[in-house]
Amino acid sequence: MVSPHNCDAMPSPEAPARLQIVTAASVLTEGVQLHVPVLITQVESASMMRTLHAALQAAFPLDYPVSIVGELTPEAPQLSQTTLEQIGEKKGISYPANVYLPAQVSAVTIAVQQLVEVVAKLRSPDGGCPWDLEQTPQSLTPYIIEEAYETIDAIQSGSPEAITEELGDLLLQVVLQAQIASEQDQFSLEEIAQGITKKLIRRHPHVFADVEANSVEEVRANWEDIKAAEKGESTEQPQALSDKLQRYTRSLPPLMAGLKLSEKAAAAGLEWQDLNDVWTKFYEELAEFQESLLQSDTEHQLSELGDLFFTLVNVARWCQLDPTSALRSTNKKLIDRIATIETQTTKPLAEHSFEELEALWQAAKQQLESSSTSGEKEAAVLPEGLPTAFVAPETSAPTADPTSSELSSP
Repeated sequence: MVSPHNCDAMPSPEAPARLQIVTAASVLTEGVQLHVPVLITQVESASMMRTLHAALQAAFPLDYPVSIVGELTPEAPQLSQTTLEQIGEKKGISYPANVYLPAQVSAVTIAVQQLVEVVAKLRSPDGGCPWDLEQTPQSLTPYIIEEAYETIDAIQSGSPEAITEELGDLLLQVVLQAQIASEQDQFSLEEIAQGITKKLIRRHPHVFADVEANSVEEVRANWEDIKAAEKGESTEQPQALSDKLQRYTRSLPPLMAGLKLSEKAAAAGLEWQDLNDVWTKFYEELAEFQESLLQSDTEHQLSELGDLFFTLVNVARWCQLDPTSALRSTNKKLIDRIATIETQTTKPLAEHSFEELEALWQAAKQQLESSSTSGEKEAAVLPEGLPTAFVAPETSAPTADPTSSELSSP
């Protein structure tokens, strides 16, 4: 989804880049930082042209377009188009000459600039959109999460069109946050891009410097060392596990955070011996949750429900399954079945009896299963011969002390 407004907005005209005019002598003697478009005047000789050519190579690629401009007169000047690579040896130039390097803007730059200008117009007090003007960084945070999930869904669908659209919606959230921050003189989109670019270069010395890393493990080790140094820490004195875990609870949705916490706790040694122990723990938590429902303490019920969820996340980890993907698949399956039911009836679902809905549900289930290309089937009962690790223990009474044997649980 995108921001819920219907305001029309046209991008403002692009501001033309200002021409920089410098002499060749100043470029060669003062090390002027050149920004295109630039006109370098008073190139007095072929020798100076070759020296200028060498100096320009430090700032521009060899295939950068260059024009040799003759005498600057009100009439049309002599113009010879070439490339930076060729100007050092170009013949037939009348000296003194001038060298012009145009502003070569990529299509990506133009497209991003148009987006920035549209967002700025939407946020303009003069003719902007009321909805956009009311937004704050805090009010937009739900959209960041929503767009991120919709992007994931599009990627999993494999549709290039859907992925393109959802990545655009996600990019919009970045630009909106940058626009609001720039209005408050905090930071800009340029600073965001520069910051992540510098970080990538800094954390990939094996690509941008002379550090060697010949495996994923070496890359990861270098990354952690650099990251720790940035924060004034040392990998020799590792950060406390609890501090690391706090980061996941702040940055990830609860189910994803639960899996990450489970993995990190297990890596630190807080782990069961085998899958049987995990299942035993699951049925203990299930019994404790059921017992809590007989009481009127909502807070305690939520606590026990959380313990049950977390233990099931551990089951998924032991079975090398992603609980987030599993739940996302089930959600989609529910929607598909309801959509199929709605094609089989002409009245709202709420107007059907329970028996009618049950019949429609079973029919939709069979229809989707028969048309599934994966051949995935759902088992109504546990098959005989299932490994004992997957069978509930005969007794599932809660332990006397719910805080005991709490490996990898909250």
